[in-house]
Amino acid sequence: MHKFWDQPAAPPSPVSPALLPAEVVLRHGAREVRIAPGFVLAPMAGITDTVFRRFIRDLGGCGLIMTEFTSGDGIVRSMKVARRYLSFAEAERPIAAQLFGSDPEVMAEAAKVVEQMGFDSIDLNLGCPAKKVVKCNGGSGLLRDLPLLGRLFASIRQAVPLPFTVKFRAGWDESQLVHVELARLAEASGVNGLALHARTREQGYSGQAQWRWIAEVKQAVSIPVFGNGDIRSPEDAAAMVAQTGCDGVMIGRAAASNPWIFRQMAAYRSTGAYLQPTEADRAALIHDYFARLVRERMHGGLGKMKQFATWFTHGVEGAASLRRAVYEARTEEEALARVAAFFQPELQAVP
Repeated sequence: MHKFWDQPAAPPSPVSPALLPAEVVLRHGAREVRIAPGFVLAPMAGITDTVFRRFIRDLGGCGLIMTEFTSGDGIVRSMKVARRYLSFAEAERPIAAQLFGSDPEVMAEAAKVVEQMGFDSIDLNLGCPAKKVVKCNGGSGLLRDLPLLGRLFASIRQAVPLPFTVKFRAGWDESQLVHVELARLAEASGVNGLALHARTREQGYSGQAQWRWIAEVKQAVSIPVFGNGDIRSPEDAAAMVAQTGCDGVMIGRAAASNPWIFRQMAAYRSTGAYLQPTEADRAALIHDYFARLVRERMHGGLGKMKQFATWFTHGVEGAASLRRAVYEARTEEEALARVAAFFQPELQAVP
C-alpha cells in the first residue's frame, strides 16, 4: 500500500456532479444487492477489517463494503481463519466477502462458507500484485491463465446463488492486456459485476491509472462495471464516470487517508458541494477508531494503530509528533492515551 500517488494527475475538467451514480444493482436470479449510492469500499489487506468497515458505514455515503481479501484455501481448512477475517456485523450490510485462490474446487467450497456466513455477495480477487500472493498463482497472477479463470468462474458460479463479482487489473503488463477478454469471459460465465483497477500487475500502485481501459470494459459487457484507480476526490469520481461510462465507483487508498470521501461524494452528487473535515472532526475520528480497537481487542490492534497513525493524521498540524508518540507506545491503551492527550482541546470541543 502506498499513501501518496507517484504521479499526481492534473485536476479533472469540471463535469456535472449528477453523473455520480445513485444506485447500482447486482442481480443473480432472484437474488440482488442494491448499492446505493453507487460507491464501493475496495478490499484492502490489513485495512478493511470489521472495525474500519463499521467506521466507514458510520460516516455515511458508502453503498457497499468489502472484507479484506481472504484465502479461499484458508477458510476451507479452518473456520477459525474464516471467523477472524470474515466476521461482520449486521450494520455493515450490504457487504461482500472477497476471496483469492486458484483451485476451482477449493474456491467453490470457500464460496459455500461465505454463503453460510450470511454475506450478501462474493468477490474474486484478480488484482493483488503482492509477490507472495502471485507466487501462489493468486490475485493478479491468474491474469496469465484465462482458461483457469474460466474454470474458476464456472466453479464459483455453480456453487452459490449469491451475486458474484470480480475485481481485476488490466493485465500482467502493458504487453499482456487481457481486460476486455477477461470481462467477456466473466460475463459469459455468469459473473454479475466487474471492478477494474486500471493498472497492470507490473505497475503495482505506481504511475497513473489508465481510465480508458475501464471504458473499454464497459463497452464490452452489459453487466455493471465499477471503476477503480486514482480517485482522490468527488471531482475525480465524477470525471471517471464521465470519461468511462462506468456504472459505479470503487475507492481504495483514498478512503484510508480520507474516510469521509464517500460522504463527500454523496453530498457532491446531491448539492454540488461538500465539506472538508475540521481539526475537531479528525481528532474525534482518530480517537474513536483507536478506542474501538482497544474496546474490541482486535488482533494486531497496536500495529493497526501505528499503521493508521500515518494515514489518519494526514493534514493534522503537528502530526509528526503525534505519529512518533503512537509509534513509541507499547500497548493499545498507551497509544489511545497519547492520542487523547494530543487532541485534548479538539476533543473537548466535539459534542
